[in-house]
Amino acid sequence: MSEALAFDPSSAFDPWSPEFAADPYPGYAELRERGRVHWFAPSRQWLVPRYDDVRALLRDRRLGRTYLHRFGHEEFGRSAPPDWHEPFHTLNDNGLLDLEAPDHTRLRRLVSKAFTPRMVERLAPYVHRTADELVTALLADGGGDLVATVAEPLPVAVIAEMLGVPAADRGLLRPWSAAICGMYELNPGEDTARAAVRASAEFSAYLRHLIAVRRAEPGEDLISALIAAYEEGDRLSEQEMVSTCALLLNAGHEATVNTTGNAWLALFRHPEQLTALRADHSLLPGAVEELMRFDTPLHLFERWVLDDIEVAGVHLPRGSEVALLLGSANRDPARFDRPDALDLTRPDVPHLSLGAGIHYCLGAPLARLELAAVFGALLRRAPGLRLAAEPEWKPNFVIRGLRELLVEAG
Repeated sequence: MSEALAFDPSSAFDPWSPEFAADPYPGYAELRERGRVHWFAPSRQWLVPRYDDVRALLRDRRLGRTYLHRFGHEEFGRSAPPDWHEPFHTLNDNGLLDLEAPDHTRLRRLVSKAFTPRMVERLAPYVHRTADELVTALLADGGGDLVATVAEPLPVAVIAEMLGVPAADRGLLRPWSAAICGMYELNPGEDTARAAVRASAEFSAYLRHLIAVRRAEPGEDLISALIAAYEEGDRLSEQEMVSTCALLLNAGHEATVNTTGNAWLALFRHPEQLTALRADHSLLPGAVEELMRFDTPLHLFERWVLDDIEVAGVHLPRGSEVALLLGSANRDPARFDRPDALDLTRPDVPHLSLGAGIHYCLGAPLARLELAAVFGALLRRAPGLRLAAEPEWKPNFVIRGLRELLVEAG
């Protein structure tokens, strides 16, 4: 315990600071150098900054995304959320991200029967066509905000197409997603919580309506496939379908938007790497992995300690919360040679940006398809694209991205 308590990480880890949000990596380096686990009083979490520990704990079944499959709130030493949070927790807690076995095992198996590689492949022409159209519009204006005009619309359009959301309703999805994801930040305030609760209730009601329509008139969309999915007489409940659809929007959308913005900023700041990529588009698949490692959109993944564990000689008792610092792990020099260098030809990029273990991102193939499509379109259509102004980061830390990325067509 002495190693953890001897170091006050506040000087290195300040997730509410605009300076830290703009560049957390020096702070992460200090955390890694000081030790493998640190107590952070403001969020009442144990910070874990090193790659091997983060990867191992993501797979350790003594930790869980939830504890409710084994313990009640009081039994676990935690307070139940306020009753008025219920719409958010009903939506969030019935999805794959916040379930543990056996519920997670059953749900993932059923969802995988609907959300198949074939469905992703079938979406590919739509993804590439949409990316091309968005880039065309950006170029027609001579440039603009790459985040707002390309990065944000693409995953919303793809998820909406996959779910069968009518074109007239698609503008609803992005605000719902942004409001709900506010609850994943550290210590969200009451205003954030109320916005998330309201969005959860509205989005859930909308999805229930869409499910009812698809029950009456099945199509080739994911909701129809989720309704039809079964195994040995088991089917998804309506709430499980609602939570699955919401998770695909929230997780898939936020990750793709922020990866796109963060990655293009990294390329602009490493012009020799951008020049190499423009000269050889065959580097793109590896480049996508390296860019996800270099500046991941998700910097922290939380786990509850379900059974007492020890990390680096530090006892973490049942009921503790662990903050696995993915952004730090992806820059760990013990795992990556020259971790602070962007190297699009890096031969081995086992980043943790998509998680690990049973909660490894179900939508990873779709995310990679979207990123390859948007990067490919920008490389082909806008070979002279350049940064027009220094960007500003959003104040968020857990889901980290830019407010805007102003570019010129060149």
